[in-house]
Amino acid sequence: MNIVCMGGGPAGLYFSILMKKAFPACSITVFEKNKPDDTFGWGVVFSKETLTGFAERDPESYRAMEQSFAYWDDIEVHLRGTKTVSTGHGFCGLSRMDLLQLLHTRCRELGITLRFQEALPAEPLPQADLVIACDGVHSAVRERYKDTFKPTLDWRKCKFTWLGSTKKLSAFTFLFKESPSGLFQVHAYPFTHTPMAPSGARSTFIVECREEVWKKAGLDTVSEEESVAFLSKLFADELGEAKLCANKSIWRTFPTIRCETWVHDNVVLMGDAVHTAHFSIGSGTKLAMEDAIALVDAFALEGLDVKKALGRYETMRKPEAIRVQRAAQTSLEWFENAARFVEQPPEQFTFNLMTRSRRITWDNLRLRDARLVQHADQGFAKRAGTTLNTDGSAPPPLFAPMKLRGLTLPNRVVVSPMCQYSAVDGVPTDWHLVHLGSRAVGGAGLVLTEMTNVSAEGRITHGCTGLWNASQAVAWKRVVDFIHQHSGAKVGMQLAHAGRKGSAQRPWEGDGPLRPTEQPWQTLGPSALPFGPGWHVPKAMDEEDLARVKQAFVEAAQRAQACGFDVLELHMAHGYLLSSFLSPLSNQRTDAYGGSLEKRLKYPLEVFDAVRAVWPLEKPLSVRLTASDWLDGGMTVDDAVAVGRALKEHGCDVVDVSSGGNVPHSKVEYGRMYQVPFAEAVKYGAGIPVMAVGGIMGADHANTVVGAGRADLVALARPHLSDPHLTLRHAQAEQVDAVWWPKPYLAVKPKRA
Repeated sequence: MNIVCMGGGPAGLYFSILMKKAFPACSITVFEKNKPDDTFGWGVVFSKETLTGFAERDPESYRAMEQSFAYWDDIEVHLRGTKTVSTGHGFCGLSRMDLLQLLHTRCRELGITLRFQEALPAEPLPQADLVIACDGVHSAVRERYKDTFKPTLDWRKCKFTWLGSTKKLSAFTFLFKESPSGLFQVHAYPFTHTPMAPSGARSTFIVECREEVWKKAGLDTVSEEESVAFLSKLFADELGEAKLCANKSIWRTFPTIRCETWVHDNVVLMGDAVHTAHFSIGSGTKLAMEDAIALVDAFALEGLDVKKALGRYETMRKPEAIRVQRAAQTSLEWFENAARFVEQPPEQFTFNLMTRSRRITWDNLRLRDARLVQHADQGFAKRAGTTLNTDGSAPPPLFAPMKLRGLTLPNRVVVSPMCQYSAVDGVPTDWHLVHLGSRAVGGAGLVLTEMTNVSAEGRITHGCTGLWNASQAVAWKRVVDFIHQHSGAKVGMQLAHAGRKGSAQRPWEGDGPLRPTEQPWQTLGPSALPFGPGWHVPKAMDEEDLARVKQAFVEAAQRAQACGFDVLELHMAHGYLLSSFLSPLSNQRTDAYGGSLEKRLKYPLEVFDAVRAVWPLEKPLSVRLTASDWLDGGMTVDDAVAVGRALKEHGCDVVDVSSGGNVPHSKVEYGRMYQVPFAEAVKYGAGIPVMAVGGIMGADHANTVVGAGRADLVALARPHLSDPHLTLRHAQAEQVDAVWWPKPYLAVKPKRA
């Protein structure tokens, strides 16, 4: 087989080595446009976990790497003159030049042809059985066949410059420096100095800032030399006698690159050509070299059948690459918005930084660095007024109380609204009493009812609960009284109108619109647009409809007060009526209630104001909000921040931040804690307490989100379905003896010596 690699970075070189070992008869040529001793980076970094794979695949190249490695376990965080250290992480680094040179040597040993200062054109492609396109971020091959690869390039919000430093570091070092222009941050890490490391550099020193900060500082108009001088002065205290080193260190914008398809005929993309991972988690080179491993594995399974091997490679490799890239993207976005957090106490800020990608959580970080987590928990407990354990230790963050108006929640755990579709004519039954009562007894601080509708036409299904008549109110009062009498939890009512998503089947009956034989009803919406294909066409609401529905919300709120509910939440999410007014995908009105965000928000705010007017001032009023439609042209996070500001001005106490649901074709990127960044954006952008939902899978995630200050409350749905006693179970596991337990359960309440 004749193989050509277009690009001589780590991906192409390492693939060539492994492929030649696996199939010695293959002829492999690597074409690289630069000289063999050119490199425009400084160091590369790997986690110690990554090294095992390298050692197994090619011990010879690994031993050469090992001789150049600098090892460290610590991460240092410098903020406002303080240094906080987190340990137990395990990294190693070497200069990028060393890595390339040792891979060159290994390629030559195996008989691989290396041709430098030769860049092959993407058209026509070289004549070969297999073409590896690892030609980097600006891949000509990817661009030539973009109709096949379907790339997306997301140019991000920060500028960065890749520098070296003569300062000898002993840890992964993050510097956060406030300046008159704004926040600058440094990602620095050591590597072993060798003659091949230019300018005497001993560490990588990447400086990053928001583009607006970069422009305000005048860095958009200066030379490389002037830029280095500016940064040397800015970080003079941190650098000491050390110097910054430049090597074509221009300011750049990081692109997040994704490709829908990785293969075109006998051409396959690898490394940065197919996916990028932000340098804040040090995974770009790791991803590239693991691509190489996966591609060789595919050939090992399929022999030299190029079509089958490339298909297997894409199928096997893409999910893992997406997972790493998603973590890198979350980390990237954290650094884009790091200015949100610089006022946090140093240990909370460090905890926040360590858990930013959602791959490291409270539990995992505690295994690595128990001391840091303990100090962060103690600080959080002190600030929140948490009742300490009898031995003076601090409970985990989720056990912190929270005051909202005249109400104090005993902890930060919320039972998220979960539709049960088990009501009769809108009346909750014994099922609801047991469902909600058991979760209250299980220790949650706040239990929210399922989406409860303000009118019969406002239901999703025939089985949905309501609060439009006295019999429903009587049944709800029974639930409220039970929770107040038998638990320490507070209880909230979520009021809603299903809008165009109403008149639907229960999920286990088909989960589509009701058939003509199933007693459907006329639905309402801001516009006469059905939710999806085959759905009922809603009536575009006229002035009479708007007034009638608003009054229904008011009357339901008054009934909720009579029932004794502690909290009221208005549902403006998931495509239900008020949400559909907010989204431009469902609201195409041309009157005062459609068009700009301000106009689309007009009716939801009118409903909110009417409810706030009758809901007691001492009781909190919350709103569940769709922060993103996950589609171009829909609701955006910036929109959600603007809505959050407006709600705050109108007397909202908490925004319960969710996403999606307005249209069935949203492209949601699910994953652990996947909606938390939306909550964080609203919290800091609008200056209002928030509740985070979505992929929060238990106490560990709750402690991570709350402890980092990304949200004030965490709402868990599915975890509570399988474990009604989630909160008390965590109290047992952590020996938290300062929480309320029902008297019949006191036998298992933790007791500290």
